[in-house]
Amino acid sequence: MRLQHVGITVPAEGLGEAEAFYAGVLGVPVLRSSERALILGLGGDDLELHVIAGDAADPAAEHHFALEVEDLAAARVPLEAAGHTAVDARPVGGRERFFVRDPFGNLVELVSKPA
Repeated sequence: MRLQHVGITVPAEGLGEAEAFYAGVLGVPVLRSSERALILGLGGDDLELHVIAGDAADPAAEHHFALEVEDLAAARVPLEAAGHTAVDARPVGGRERFFVRDPFGNLVELVSKPA
């Protein structure tokens, strides 16, 4: 068994803004899109992020998904330049990390490869 995709929701009118954040700011490639969903590729092993038009996210929720990046400091630069607040967290399992909320309140963790 393996994880194939993670799904999050955004308001129906927010798919364009979600694409700007995930593809534009974070650099996650768009695989396909429709008026109801945006499908992004999270790696060479067919792992996907599904952004689905639906209910608004709970901005107080702590559930999240994590994206592993090569250079954590470099990943932070476009987020902060686009006005998103990166919140540092203590390292876990040899991984430096921080959290950011997407424009809709979904929580995303960015982590470095283990030391």
